[in-house]
Amino acid sequence: MASKLGILAGGGDLPRQIIAQCQSENRPFFVLGFEGQANPADYQDVPFRAVRLGAAGRSMEILRSENISEIVMAGHIRRPSLAALRPDKVTMKFFLKTGAKSLGDDGLLTAVIRYLEEEEGFRIVGASSLLPNVTLPLGPLGRHGVDDDAHADIVRGLEVLTIIGPADVGQGVVVQDGIVLGVEAIEGTDALIERCAALSRKGKGAVLVKMRKPGQETRVDLPTIGPGTIRNLSKNGFRGIAIDAGGMIILDREETLSLADKLGVFIQAVAPLET
Repeated sequence: MASKLGILAGGGDLPRQIIAQCQSENRPFFVLGFEGQANPADYQDVPFRAVRLGAAGRSMEILRSENISEIVMAGHIRRPSLAALRPDKVTMKFFLKTGAKSLGDDGLLTAVIRYLEEEEGFRIVGASSLLPNVTLPLGPLGRHGVDDDAHADIVRGLEVLTIIGPADVGQGVVVQDGIVLGVEAIEGTDALIERCAALSRKGKGAVLVKMRKPGQETRVDLPTIGPGTIRNLSKNGFRGIAIDAGGMIILDREETLSLADKLGVFIQAVAPLET
């Protein structure tokens, strides 16, 4: 039997997807949800404990009391200020040792993983290693394909992400008629879609391109979409989305693809540009 899995849960549906996978495999698990990030109401039917994001010491105590040796980090985390974090002694020690306060998302996640593995003795696994069908075939994933205009916007988006990716800015860019309407930053994909809807032009809708960043720590930050993404794209007049064929989590995959077909939104799996 696989070891008991510790699920460090933020917001969104990914933690529940991992829970469902554990249940299907009869794998024991325990959920540690971060206050203000994970919704406790989503975990009333499973082993769960809530903890402050800045209470690393308490988190380690809980995980050890549950005999956890393997951890997956799942769900989005809104990055708080240091004051709002209210770090305990263990968290403050981490910040002082790593200089994590000044790191971007990728650098911070890499530092967290290194700390958990080297200092605390846990093994970190990626959600992609727990969920099936993460690698996708190139091309359309549903009924709707891309025309020449959409293809050109996708290529433009890939060019932009290739340039900004090393700067650790974001995973997504919105393009319409070759014009970049917006780049994902700290706000997340849904907010990017809504922000760019107000900037869109008449004619064919915009395209969202979402890819892994070069050197991204994919064990904790693999790009993710789901039914909510498709609804948001459709509601805001987008034509579709291009996603990373090399590694992308599609939550509720059957529902996501069916919804895209129904709403006329294309989902195109693409490869990053060669550099």
